[in-house]
Amino acid sequence: MPYPSSRRNFLRSAAVLPFISAVDPVFAEAANAYRKTTHANQSGIALGDEDFWGWVREAYTVSPNIMNLNNGGVAPQPKVVQDAHIRYYQYANEAPSYYMWQILDQGREPLREKLSLLAGCDKEEIAINRNATEGLNTVIFGLNLKPGDEVVLTRQDYPNMINAWKQREKRDGIKLIWIDLKLPEENEEVLAAQYIAAFTPRTKVVMVTHLINWCGQIMPVKKVADAAHAMGIEVIADGAHSFAHFDFKIPDLGCDYFATSLHKWLSAPFGSGMLYIRKEKIKHVWALLSNNEPDGKDIRKFESLGTRSFASEMAIGAAVDFHDVIGSKRKEARLRQLKDHWVSQVKDLSRVSFNQPKSKHLSCAIASIAIEGKKPEEVAGELFSKYKIHTVAINWENIHGVRVTPNVYTSLKDLDKLAEAVRRIAGA
Repeated sequence: MPYPSSRRNFLRSAAVLPFISAVDPVFAEAANAYRKTTHANQSGIALGDEDFWGWVREAYTVSPNIMNLNNGGVAPQPKVVQDAHIRYYQYANEAPSYYMWQILDQGREPLREKLSLLAGCDKEEIAINRNATEGLNTVIFGLNLKPGDEVVLTRQDYPNMINAWKQREKRDGIKLIWIDLKLPEENEEVLAAQYIAAFTPRTKVVMVTHLINWCGQIMPVKKVADAAHAMGIEVIADGAHSFAHFDFKIPDLGCDYFATSLHKWLSAPFGSGMLYIRKEKIKHVWALLSNNEPDGKDIRKFESLGTRSFASEMAIGAAVDFHDVIGSKRKEARLRQLKDHWVSQVKDLSRVSFNQPKSKHLSCAIASIAIEGKKPEEVAGELFSKYKIHTVAINWENIHGVRVTPNVYTSLKDLDKLAEAVRRIAGA
């Protein structure tokens, strides 16, 4: 693995030394000596320390010829995660029923604890599954709702969740109360007020997308949750795009239920996810794929998935370790810096507008750009055909633009190229 040219500066970044020692014995002795004299913390590496971020980039195996700026859909895994996945996969193939069910399966409890530490909750509130859709569908179809019960959600929520609620409406006669968000919005109170205004004595559930995937708007889940709980309303948070993206702990959101896809911002193997349910709520949610106690109190009842990829599941631990090497706070700051770096270069162009908020606490890595006179698919197509920059065109409800999503391996030079491409497309 290549390393930054300035090794002296890099070794000052003490927070990464334990990881370097594990993957490169050449640095092990120097790393251990430095660790004895230096206190490592997340502020130890400045945002401008491109030596460190260069090392992060080299930890991935991304194409040098295509600039991937659609990390919001699914993120690549660093090589250490890929290697763990392959190693577990090959191990399982030596004697599948023995190694999967009797050996690798024993790693789920340590993994549950590792995820709970990152999430800031009790390990008995975490179920390991395959993605946010599976986790949220578990809750949506597992709640005890009867005809006439109201559920508040928005037209800007993710289609899989919207379709799940529509199925419950069609099958069970519940009533869906729709909010049409006007985004971007810089005022948290305005956002929360739209949900709260929709509550009635018949409202049983409100679903809040923690980060609107179409445009990067961070939603005030806690403000909505506090108002909802005051009226006896349960709160579901769709955290598909927020977990391991910016720094927070799930209990701080005040929600009762939360699900995320770990193959997005955690860079875990494809098809890995996590479901959080407050401990006292577990017994009230029926398991989607039932076990012998579908109405029990054990969070593990939501893990009766049958045969699944144990290799993919066990490699999640390597992704958590890699995330911890960077640190949640530093990762958030870097992702926001990357977004701001390119946005600042094109924000004053007359034909360019954005769909994400300007406020620091209401957006992070994701930006959505529109160019006057061009459809989103035209802009995305031109970015790729002329500049080999991969983005995604968004046309969903009232949100129209090209979503640009860098990740920690994205360099500032990459984003300079993006800004230049946008200037040319916009005719500047």
